[in-house]
Amino acid sequence: MNIKTLPQNGLRGPAEHSVRDQILLAADRHFSHFGYGKTTVSDLAKAIGFSKAYIYKFFPSKQAIGEAICHQCLETVINKVQEALREEEPAARQLRVLYNTIAAASSELFFSERRLYDIVIYSTGEAWPSSRAYEAQVRELLKNILQRGRDSGEFERETSLDEQCRAIFLVMESFVNPLLLQYKLEGMTEAIEDLVRLVVRSLTARSDH
Repeated sequence: MNIKTLPQNGLRGPAEHSVRDQILLAADRHFSHFGYGKTTVSDLAKAIGFSKAYIYKFFPSKQAIGEAICHQCLETVINKVQEALREEEPAARQLRVLYNTIAAASSELFFSERRLYDIVIYSTGEAWPSSRAYEAQVRELLKNILQRGRDSGEFERETSLDEQCRAIFLVMESFVNPLLLQYKLEGMTEAIEDLVRLVVRSLTARSDH
């Protein structure tokens, strides 16, 4: 994974971006090769040539470094979804794009950089802020699609929008939650299509959809 921009969450100390870049690049390499659990702040300090104390001026803990890497991974997924969604498309099509893109981007990370994906899995299980923010973003994207479908007359409007969002998120959670997705890779595309078709039928106001 290429480190580009750095989230400010969990950072402290001086604002020399080049130093934070070095720390995150070293962490990216070590986590990719050895895994998050087997990498220590001492390992990162040795790789960069800094002291542990100096690293702690920028990140208060190993988790804060992991959070920054996790944020990058999940941000990549969200960016791909936003790029794939087209405003002119019907809401039903957008639902398919939403979940197919999330699953495809996440599984790509799973296969290409498994040890980085492990950080995302760990962060999900531990409910790190980066994972909670990611879930909130997915829910907001879903809510916007449903509202668009209601406004256009494509979806029914009698059911509470919040109720619809909660129910659909529960139905599709296995393909959004990285912790669950790892067990759903086989037959993933067909399963998503089946579930989205079922969801769309429940949302559609007319019987001919």
